[in-house]
This record gives sequence, structure tokens and C-alpha cells, in this order.
Amino acid sequence: MKKILLVRLSSLGDVVHTFPAVTDIARNVPGAELDWAVDEVFAALPALHPAVSRVIPVALRRGRRNPFNPAAWRALAVLRATLAEAPYDAVLDLQGLFKSAMVARLARGPRHGHAGATAREPLASWLYDHRHPAPRGDHAVAQTRLLAASALGYAVDGPIDYGLRVPPPPAFAPQDRYAVLLHSTSRASKLWNEDNWIALGQRFESEGVRSVLPWGNEVERARAERLAGEIAEAIVAPRMSLTDAAGLLGRANVVVGLDTGLTHLAAATRTPVVGIYCDTSPADLRPIGPGPTASCGDRGAPPSLEDVAAAIIRVAPGLL
Repeated sequence: MKKILLVRLSSLGDVVHTFPAVTDIARNVPGAELDWAVDEVFAALPALHPAVSRVIPVALRRGRRNPFNPAAWRALAVLRATLAEAPYDAVLDLQGLFKSAMVARLARGPRHGHAGATAREPLASWLYDHRHPAPRGDHAVAQTRLLAASALGYAVDGPIDYGLRVPPPPAFAPQDRYAVLLHSTSRASKLWNEDNWIALGQRFESEGVRSVLPWGNEVERARAERLAGEIAEAIVAPRMSLTDAAGLLGRANVVVGLDTGLTHLAAATRTPVVGIYCDTSPADLRPIGPGPTASCGDRGAPPSLEDVAAAIIRVAPGLL
């Protein structure tokens, strides 16, 4: 088996959680040529893994925003042609959604995916030629590794290895010690109190550790500027590409982040990470990786400042 297509379109965290399976495939299927179909928004990430031969951007969001957009239809035609260029020895839908299964159907080759009981959308399993169970309750990384191993006929073995080539840090990254505070996430109920972020940044400041505050939209940028206004020497990051974000996170002394994809990306780079959970459970989505990680809080039980500080001391001694 040499030519394999992976389908994992989104979200950022899901894409990151696929990397250990890519490393496993590279180790267990010698000479494998791996293509990866991924949402065009996240196309920069698979290219960071040396075992990925080709990244195939998928522009499904364009059609969702405007189904009559000619550019969306042209992008779909290009995708169909690209996936049909040559047959694959195996097509693995590692996401288990109807849309990802439909992308897998565009490729030529035996299609593998979740069994109906474990697929996120059970209807997706009807579109596969081969269905594989991946027990619910396991961490997303473990589920993905097991599904790939079942499809390709090897046993999951060894510790998690994301295999990422961490890019150089962006030009604005501090030269001295710094912490990245990922204060933003997808919905308001998952946010941590701004006073806590300020107090945490001030504690870092007192130890000579600068705080870097990324953002992704104007609401998040305004929050970053509010926090920076109360934390001396804090840096509000400029708008970053995912490649720049990986470089920033991968060179930090610690990353403290909410339940968001960038927190998982930080864990993939071996950086010490503390995840803060306020409205979701860390049970199967906590930051996990080869470096030191910890999580605080749970659904409906935001952690205190002292909880987070204690976790930082565990994963990155000497910063607080």
C-alpha cells in the first residue's frame, strides 16, 4: 500500500489531533505517499508534517456562504478533478461527518471510515466501503490513531508523536521569556474572566515573563488590548497566519489557553500547556502531547486563578 488519501477537513483542533496518526502511518507503512484533503482555511498545517506529500485544499465554506457563487462551483470542479487524477490504495475519512464522507467519495479507491455507532454523523458511515469502530470516550487523538491503524492493518504502538516541524518564530516574538495567553474561543460561555487574565499576566510580569495576546477578529482584538492595558510589557500580537502562530506557540515558555484549537496546536509543539475549561469537559478534548500539559476546570465549573497558577507551576516550573 503506497498511495493514501486522508480526509480531515476541520476544525483546527481536529486537524491537529490527526498528526499523531500521520506519524503512525509513516512508521508502519513504509514508502507511503500521503495526500491530505483539508479545509482551505487550515491548509498550511498539514504541510508542517514531513510525511504529508500533498495538501489538497477543500473550499466547502465558499459554497456554504453563497451556493450560487461561481467561484465555489469552480473550486468544487477542481477538487473533483484533483481527487480523481489517480487511484488511491486507501481513502481514510478520519472525521466521520457527512461532508467529509462526501469528499472521500470523490476519490478513487476503497474508502474507510467510522462505524455508524462512532461516527459523529452516523449517515456518513453509509458512504464507506469499510467501517471501523473507534470507542467513544477515548481522547480524540487516540480515536484517530486507532481508526487509521484499523484501516491500514497495523497496531497502535508507542507514545503520541505529532511529528510537526515547528516554524521559526514570527518577527514580533519576544527574545526573552514569554507566555502566550489564548484568551479567546468560539463562544462566550467558554471565556475566562478578564480580571483573572489580567492578574495572571501581572504575575508573569513580576517574574520577568512577557505576555503575548493573540486574536482572530475585532472582538478578540479589543479584548487583547484591554488586557494589555493592564499588563505592563504585554504584546498584542498582529494578525497571524497559522504558520506564524505555530512558530509563536512552539517557542513560548508556556501557553495558557481556553478550549480552542490553538491550545491543541501548542501541545503538539511540545510547549508546556495549561488548558482552561469553563463550559466544556476536558475529558476527551484536553490538551495532550509529548510535552508537559495540564487542564483546569470543567463544564460549568471555571477554575480559579490559583488553580491555573498551580497548574502552570507543575508544567513549567520557575515561571511563577
